[in-house]
Amino acid sequence: MSSLFTLKKSEDLKRLRNIGVMAHIDAGKTTTTERILYYSGRSHKIGEVHDGNAIMDWMEQEQERGITITSAATSLFWNNQSINIIDTPGHVDFTIEVERSLRVLDGGVVVFDGVNGVEAQSETVWRQANRYKVPRICFINKMDRVGADYLESIASIEKKLKAKTLTLHIPIGKEADFKGFYDIVLQKILLWKNEELGKEYNIYSIEDIKNSSTNCGLSDLELKNLESQINKSRNNLLENLSDFDENFMEKFLTEGNFSEEEIKKLIRKLTCEQKVFPVLCGSAFKNKGVQTLLDAILDYLPNPLDVPPAESFSLRSLQKKEENPKVVLIKTDFKEPVVALVFKLAKDSFSGYLTYIRVYSGVLKEGQSLFNPRAQKKEKINKIVKMHSNSRQELKELKAGDIGAVIGLKFSVTGDTLCEAANPVVLESINLPLPVISVAIEAKSTADQKKMLEALDQLQKEDPSCQVKTHSETAQLLLYGMGELHLEILIDRLLREYKIKINAGAPQVSFREGITKSSTGQAVFEKEIAEKLHYAKVKLEINLSKDKGPLFVDLSAVSKNLLPEFLESLENGLKEAAGAGLLASYPLVGVSVCVTQVDITEDSSAMSVKVAGSLAFREALKSNESILMEPIFKLEVRSPGEFIGAIIGDLNSRRGKIQNTEMKEDLNFVTAEVPLYHLFGYATNVRSLSQGRASFSMEFLDYNVVPKKLIDKFLGRV
Repeated sequence: MSSLFTLKKSEDLKRLRNIGVMAHIDAGKTTTTERILYYSGRSHKIGEVHDGNAIMDWMEQEQERGITITSAATSLFWNNQSINIIDTPGHVDFTIEVERSLRVLDGGVVVFDGVNGVEAQSETVWRQANRYKVPRICFINKMDRVGADYLESIASIEKKLKAKTLTLHIPIGKEADFKGFYDIVLQKILLWKNEELGKEYNIYSIEDIKNSSTNCGLSDLELKNLESQINKSRNNLLENLSDFDENFMEKFLTEGNFSEEEIKKLIRKLTCEQKVFPVLCGSAFKNKGVQTLLDAILDYLPNPLDVPPAESFSLRSLQKKEENPKVVLIKTDFKEPVVALVFKLAKDSFSGYLTYIRVYSGVLKEGQSLFNPRAQKKEKINKIVKMHSNSRQELKELKAGDIGAVIGLKFSVTGDTLCEAANPVVLESINLPLPVISVAIEAKSTADQKKMLEALDQLQKEDPSCQVKTHSETAQLLLYGMGELHLEILIDRLLREYKIKINAGAPQVSFREGITKSSTGQAVFEKEIAEKLHYAKVKLEINLSKDKGPLFVDLSAVSKNLLPEFLESLENGLKEAAGAGLLASYPLVGVSVCVTQVDITEDSSAMSVKVAGSLAFREALKSNESILMEPIFKLEVRSPGEFIGAIIGDLNSRRGKIQNTEMKEDLNFVTAEVPLYHLFGYATNVRSLSQGRASFSMEFLDYNVVPKKLIDKFLGRV
């Protein structure tokens, strides 16, 4: 690469794409990204996941295990246009990486295994993309594998993801004989040569083959089968497009003919509006179909000017706790004030932290100072860099619509907004998943204890789905994460990166607590401090909430009578109180609180309101009925038929609820909902039951109420 893509004017943004590659684990996502880097000239050799030399999997743990753990960013050129790509993990334990990447991307490529179609984590990443309204194209990969079924994979996308697909390719050849495909939009046959790296492919038209002696390598039977599908597939595509556009429908009914540009223009419009999801096919490992995937990224996914302006809130409105804070639209324009979002922090051996950002408006310059509304601090941009996996190239500026990393920030964390002090706004933050599992840890030597705490603090900044807390009763230090693998990687990083040896206990489920009804509470805080009477009386009501996330606080009834610092202190006190329930000090979920009355005096302080609010919340809990809630995971097991009875019996013994069973080719698929408490060590167990022939995947689903008869067992009281 000679130089990076330079944005000189806003119009240049039409030649920029910010996309993410996402998939279920082992669908071929990183393999696809490695081919993209090679064919675009960004790398000069193809890295392989199984060889441990994939460019985008640069961590030692990634190379050893053959999985993606952390999202990696890179930039490349294709057809004189620039693409920022983020390769995300496929394992459920690292879902935070997908979440924060999707928050700042304009489009996505979802990779599906041509044999398995939609899998558990496919559904998770699809829902995440829906949440952030990210347009997507689908790439059915591994078409060369035994059992690959293109149409069945598309059907699973329609059925399981409730997505309207547009089939753009017809595969030519099955399994090991997969040669290429017919492009329905281009109306051409694309066949890859058998040369090793798949850089070259031939393009034919049906007419060329029929009217000449062209030897394309297809048998008469393959051509006949292809011809029978072409007209039907073309008509289906045009009919589907007609459903969304009256002018297109009128032309379809009267003329029936469309140019390639007309079809692409409408597909692009509908894709950007997330009304349709184009589907392509290929085999990344066999180097087929990746160049056409790059073409589709440019043809159908949005540039920064295609997406609606980002919504932010006026900082002043938020500070005043207004019921409807003022919405400020952030235009993708170089002339506007700078607004950027921090979406990731990564430890850097030279400069402390690399802070990954998406610039939404303005031009961010080296040496510039920006304001962080959450921290109420100014941050200086010492350096700006473009990342290529774990290598970098320095820039002098980063413009609206672009993604990069900055060096020098001291206070900013994932989800923070950076803006100009004269125009303070707050962008929508990033949805952070709650950890579901914990392990007790301690440094092996007293000398390492302080180093361990500092290292854990750094890990929490990098990975917000990792949390560290001290148990209120045992005083043990608990490391929380998204799964057994997540905790294993975190402990391994402490050893490798920070040279700290750790003693770790057995993993424990991170339960939650809830309530069963509405209840009220009130409390008075009254104390003389420095000859001033600090007084506050708070009344409130707690209610059930459909959202099983953290506490929702409603201060609208008292917001007009309290200063912003009093409101903020009150909210903090309530959230702290909700961090430990009455049953076993687990955080509360599915609860909302409405503060109905706050009485204060002239000498009252924000602290007095905070304490009174916290005490009132505890009183409301005491007059309620507390329940214990456990994390439930959706489990999908794939096994040969002879073992399926034993596997289902085992799942039933683990309090699993079987949701569905189906057979595909020579495998049975079982979908079940199982409490995490009963899934520790499941990998070993399912291998034993199936003579090593079954595999499984799982994703966090929800929190469910623990039956009363099991509470004492789960809390270690029996």
